[in-house]
Amino acid sequence: MRSHYDYLVVGTGLYGAVFAHEAMRKGCSVLMLDRRDQIGGNVYTEERDGIMIHRYGAHIFHTSDKSVWDYANGLTEFIPFINSPIADFHGQIYNMPFNMNTFARMWGISKPEEARRIIEEQRKEVRGTPRNLEEQAISLVGRDVYETLVKGYTEKQWGRSCTELPPEIIRRIPVRFIYDNNYFSDTYQGIPRFGYTRLIENLIDGADVILSEDYIPQRSRWDAAADCTLYTGCLDALYGFSLGKLQYRSEVFEEIRLEMDDFQGNAVVNYTDRETPWTRIIEHKHFCRTQSPVTWISREYPVGYEETGEPFYPIGDEENKALYAQYRAMADAESRLLIGGRLADYAYYDMDKTIAAALRKVEVIR
Repeated sequence: MRSHYDYLVVGTGLYGAVFAHEAMRKGCSVLMLDRRDQIGGNVYTEERDGIMIHRYGAHIFHTSDKSVWDYANGLTEFIPFINSPIADFHGQIYNMPFNMNTFARMWGISKPEEARRIIEEQRKEVRGTPRNLEEQAISLVGRDVYETLVKGYTEKQWGRSCTELPPEIIRRIPVRFIYDNNYFSDTYQGIPRFGYTRLIENLIDGADVILSEDYIPQRSRWDAAADCTLYTGCLDALYGFSLGKLQYRSEVFEEIRLEMDDFQGNAVVNYTDRETPWTRIIEHKHFCRTQSPVTWISREYPVGYEETGEPFYPIGDEENKALYAQYRAMADAESRLLIGGRLADYAYYDMDKTIAAALRKVEVIR
């Protein structure tokens, strides 16, 4: 350990790890802190029974940015993986994303023009610009698909009625009038053969790392250990919630070892009815096509942020955006503080966007 560093990086997730890696490539010394007892943030993986476990939900790397894909592949080996989740609605199985396989199953049709005609007719109930998530979903895929595959899942995920959620949330869902179960349309898709933890280890090799250390209670002490601090955590916590608390949804993961070689035949199964308490089940061995006599699954239960203290999804309504803007102004006014990452930016980022944003941030280092 040094007595002083060029950079203190708070958080060992993907954003902080990329920044640390690039800072060290430029000759800077880096100290990293993380309040968890493991590196990697929510992309952390660990091996059990020869199966790579995604501890905090499915993480599938996808991008159309070749420079980002090459960057990630230069750090660890990736294997191809196409995300083709399925949906279970009261025992009825539907393909995701919404495509002709979905529509054929739902309506007993086979041609794109038939699906378009049905959806076009059902869309008519929404007049004008959609005012909430329910209207946005119906305007995209009609009432039948909304009631079967969107409503229950979304209300479990966010803990609110779809009529109380902003329409922006549903705009990320792809709709296709072809027979294509590939959830992402990106050019490059895959998963690290040896897990995301190996990727993070390779990124932060050469940095000094302290785990199980909460930065905020001793902020002045830790800031004094470096010329500049990159903070990747929640901004409201950084400032003692002085202006109020930003709202998030959280997740609880129930991990189960099963004495069978295959539980559900797919990596991801969404449960879209309102009655099933979990939103999805992940069967980890399918990510890397692992052969083993046992399997591990994870059930995901969405819960309120106050139940876990672990922020996962920002509730980006206008009130929360306005509050975040005030905290962001406070952070931007500090000359020796940099911020970035999904928590500090109060945003949902895919991994490729996280890497790209961290690479842009490190440009401040000359």
